[in-house]
Amino acid sequence: MFIDHAKVYVKGGDGGNGCVAFRREKYVPMGGPYGGDGGRGGNVIFVAEEGMTTLMDFRYRKHFKAERGSHGLGKNQHGAWGEDLIVKVPVGTIIRDDDTGELLADLTVNGQQAIIAKGGRGGKGNSHFASATHKAPSMAEKGEIGQERWINMELKLLADVGLVGYPNAGKSTLIAQVSAARPKIADYPFTTLIPNLGVVSTRSHESFVIADIPGLIEGAHEGVGLGHDFLRHIERTKVLLFILDAAQVDGRDVQEDLRILQRELELFNPQLSQRPYLIAANKMDIPGAFERYEALKKIHGDKVWAISAASGQGVRELMEKTFVLLQSIPKEEEPAEEVRVIRRYEDEPPFKVEIVNGVYQVSGKRIENLVNMTNMEQEESLQKFQRTIERMGLEDALREMGIKEGDLVRIADLEFEYSE
Repeated sequence: MFIDHAKVYVKGGDGGNGCVAFRREKYVPMGGPYGGDGGRGGNVIFVAEEGMTTLMDFRYRKHFKAERGSHGLGKNQHGAWGEDLIVKVPVGTIIRDDDTGELLADLTVNGQQAIIAKGGRGGKGNSHFASATHKAPSMAEKGEIGQERWINMELKLLADVGLVGYPNAGKSTLIAQVSAARPKIADYPFTTLIPNLGVVSTRSHESFVIADIPGLIEGAHEGVGLGHDFLRHIERTKVLLFILDAAQVDGRDVQEDLRILQRELELFNPQLSQRPYLIAANKMDIPGAFERYEALKKIHGDKVWAISAASGQGVRELMEKTFVLLQSIPKEEEPAEEVRVIRRYEDEPPFKVEIVNGVYQVSGKRIENLVNMTNMEQEESLQKFQRTIERMGLEDALREMGIKEGDLVRIADLEFEYSE
């Protein structure tokens, strides 16, 4: 089954907790801190796989979670990193954040990969907090919570040539004639309900990929017929091949068909009107078709080719011309390496305060992360937390907003009463 949309949940692995431990050995009466760090959580990584052509696998499996990092141990033993979760998707998959609509990845090359949910870093063990004035700290960090989000995936097929035409124009017959693809063929509208891909071999033993896009009709750009479901698959093609019923078997005017098809593509995406194209006047084996082919030729010149997809007349010549047109298009550059942007805490406010139903609600990635990684059951960790939020300026911000003794403050899952 061809599925080109999917919505799934992804979560990076949580980081392992740091360890509180002290060196306890014979003849070492005052051993220092000896707790190791927790391991980093695994990432959820999506990888483009050439052999996949559908998002069918994501119809039944909706949750993808990477492994969490191991906790740190005594003797400065650091926890093992969680294993990354590799998720394979078809080449041509676009991934967006479901909440924000942010584009996370556009995987257009076999083997290309993107981290969709990052694993949390491991918490530091008490060895990290030793200093000249505090030689035996008894605190450690919890592991950072892994990134989690719902994502939307959309598949846009990658093909060199897209066949565009009304239902029953002969697109499926043509792709069956020139490749090993065997789409369903019948003489009623919308026989093709899914895009079909075929590989065409030329006389010079070169090859290119051709896509049979389900038939378009007037209003397709607004979703009429199968419009929105399959128009997007045309966007990635390099050349458009308009297949027209020159015999006018269904009673439509062939000139009007071409005009409507070109307009629908332009209304859906204006860039498609600039795409190189050829016109195949099909069904030359039916009386009356040749005269209409000549009328098309007078208007569109050498872009028009006379063929019969059913008998094979002119088909090989059309494919050779299509390949020449493809070769004339400048090759696109390979996607650049992922650019890593380092965002420092100073680049964004550490917190935001809102009053919700009388409660001072504090939010922000940095301060929420601080809460999640602080072990509130450890006295030293709690003291460090209080010093950190004071340096952040949270107390000053709360006072400016008029907070009073006993008012409730909430940060993530932590609630406490304000006290001077």
